[in-house]
Amino acid sequence: MKIRSITYFCNPKYPLNEKVIQKAGQFLAEARSAYEAAGYKVQFTRIATIPFPKLVGEKKINELPRLAGQMDTIIQSIGIAYASFGPALPKAPHSYEVIPEAIAASQNIFFGGIIADKNNGLSLSGIKACAGIIQKVSSISPDGLANSRFAALANVSAGSPFFPAAYHDKDKPAFALATESADLAVEAFNGAKTIKEGRKALVAQIEKHGKKLAKVAKSLDCKFGGIDFSLAPFPSEAQSLGTAFEKLGVPKIGLHGSLLAAALLTESIDRADFPHTGFSGLMMPILEDATLAKRAAEGTLTVKDVLLYSAVCGTGLDTIPLAGDTTSEQLVPLLLDLCALALRLDKPLTARLMPIPHKKAGDETNFDFAFFAPSRVMTLDSTEVNFPLNGDEILQIRKRSNV
Repeated sequence: MKIRSITYFCNPKYPLNEKVIQKAGQFLAEARSAYEAAGYKVQFTRIATIPFPKLVGEKKINELPRLAGQMDTIIQSIGIAYASFGPALPKAPHSYEVIPEAIAASQNIFFGGIIADKNNGLSLSGIKACAGIIQKVSSISPDGLANSRFAALANVSAGSPFFPAAYHDKDKPAFALATESADLAVEAFNGAKTIKEGRKALVAQIEKHGKKLAKVAKSLDCKFGGIDFSLAPFPSEAQSLGTAFEKLGVPKIGLHGSLLAAALLTESIDRADFPHTGFSGLMMPILEDATLAKRAAEGTLTVKDVLLYSAVCGTGLDTIPLAGDTTSEQLVPLLLDLCALALRLDKPLTARLMPIPHKKAGDETNFDFAFFAPSRVMTLDSTEVNFPLNGDEILQIRKRSNV
């Protein structure tokens, strides 16, 4: 198990107060040292701000690309890998429009866009805006990789340390941990004689590491927001969530039985005693997981399957490779379905969708990026929705009552 990220949450003010960012860098360096001394490899340190529409104000929203470039320069100079400026907001419609230019103006800055939340409902205009962002951002680089820095957010609260979902909602700083821990699930069910035995082993491992991580957090001079113990993978079979599914007895993830495996793994995280934050579920990024990427390439695992598994686990749709000619109108229905799950089940879900220029369904994907496994472009069974779903309403969808 590794620490995927130590994420520092702050309000750097506008114009950017470099002292706040310098303080973030100092804290993250100390935190990295503390966790490495405790035996953990830390892959990234990151900062996340309050949502950029609140940071700069609606009148200055066009300053975002310049601000993104400025933040990029600052964080690289002090050894922070990435920063998130948080999501565009439905109450500031123009905030969605400036994101493609801000992504193009930076290399290490992430963004989101709110499409639904339980307080304000599902925003049809926000969904259309995010679909448009994904389509525009896909052509920023020849490989389509720029969309790895944007996600549509459905019912995602502040405080998750995973990017691109991370954002802050306070003035006072805090920090949280994101784990890379799919290997714990693989190890727990590898050779387990029963499901109960494997689940017990997984819960014990999560609690052991959770206790150790929280103990280090108490020694650091910053409010600790908790651990997002999502079983995030790395593109090798030994660190693959897909491999964990198959160790549970599913011949190939994507076949029937996979939904139960998803529920069992997520429920194990729920059973574990540790300071929860963020998603704390299964993270199923197709391109970041060797076995998921392989099954997607075979056609065994589909976009609909991943959406289905999100009903009992997960973070939603992550690093989904799509055809380069996918239109924003085709993306809208997929985002509608994601919002329905997020609001009806009252859970956080995201969509990080990646149309790849000049690729069609079935074509190979081979990114020059250490965190992506080879796969193939997935089929999207979607076409433009008709009236009234193609309107601009705000829809209130209540969570299911426990009757």
